[in-house]
Amino acid sequence: MKSEENKSSRELIELDGICRSYGYGDAESFALKNFSMTVKRGEFIMIMGPSGCGKTTLLNILGLLDKPTAGTYHLSGQKVSSFSGRKKSRLRAKNIGFIFQDFNLIPNLTVIENVALPLVYSGATKTHRLIQASDTLSRFHLQEREYFFPPQLSGGQKQRVAIARSLVSKPEIILADEPTGNLDSRSSHIVMEELRRIHSEGNTIIMVTHNPNLTTYATRVIHMLDGGIDEDIKTVSDEDLPIPIHDRFERDEEDENEPEQFIFRGTKLEADTEKFEERKNLIQNRDKNPEELGQVLDKDGKVEKKEEKVKEEPKVPIETLIEAPKKPVIQKVVKKATKTVKKAASKPAQKKKNTMPVVGLHSSGDPSVRIKEKPTIEELVKKEKK
Repeated sequence: MKSEENKSSRELIELDGICRSYGYGDAESFALKNFSMTVKRGEFIMIMGPSGCGKTTLLNILGLLDKPTAGTYHLSGQKVSSFSGRKKSRLRAKNIGFIFQDFNLIPNLTVIENVALPLVYSGATKTHRLIQASDTLSRFHLQEREYFFPPQLSGGQKQRVAIARSLVSKPEIILADEPTGNLDSRSSHIVMEELRRIHSEGNTIIMVTHNPNLTTYATRVIHMLDGGIDEDIKTVSDEDLPIPIHDRFERDEEDENEPEQFIFRGTKLEADTEKFEERKNLIQNRDKNPEELGQVLDKDGKVEKKEEKVKEEPKVPIETLIEAPKKPVIQKVVKKATKTVKKAASKPAQKKKNTMPVVGLHSSGDPSVRIKEKPTIEELVKKEKK
């Protein structure tokens, strides 16, 4: 009886006869057809197969983003079809983390705001969200880039931020859709090492990939073909799987003497907020005063402030100030004013030029000069006779 209870407690996902079809009648096509699978807690499953075999559709159904047209889906022993829309959204926010191939980071938000985004749906306060996101980023060695924007990061750094975002709400299941598809070999190796470390802490990971070299990280490899399972290979026995994160969290609550696990467990909120605000101020002011980034923390965790040396001006005795004659400051202003008045008086007043055109006159050159009118032909004839 105990062995049966242990087996049932280890089973996390159970799919029985799942079908997902698109279209109607003769145009109907099946992405999944009579698909059955059981996933136990602590497994690292890699799903492989040609494009169009239903890998992404399977992840969408497992992540409660899509509904099967037929079959049953049990999650932690509960039938998913009986869940309401609100309960499904709660499960997605708390128990399921998503990692995408294209990162899906919001470019207008900083790194720490992208990581803290899933905690908005769980109802956490803003301070708690930022503290928990900062703690998760520190585990991926991205604490110095908390206030960078996604376009300022490399591809490997973006994927590590996406992994941190999927882990910030402490999920039990992680669904990864080709997380190394857009990365080079070095960045993909770093990402897979991070996933391996996360799996060793007890998370259940289901990952879709086309790279056969990554199967060495998995405890189980499933090859899909035409919406079903073609091969199902286990590389690690169930007894050698890591302790599930659910059981490990319960053990940590019973025994407080054990060291802290990967799960974020906040201590005193006030102390955490002080450290967070100090770290935030240092990073935000890195352009203004880069020397502050090299400051060391005290024993209490506070930043040591360097004492600035202020130049002391020489003290002047009061007697010298009293005996010193007052400088005629006003005289300079009066002299300048008198000079300008004298210059203005010495200059002769200029006559205003007549800018109006002379009507009925034959004018040329300066319009202010008045020229005689044009003589008529009769006047010219009289002058000739005289």
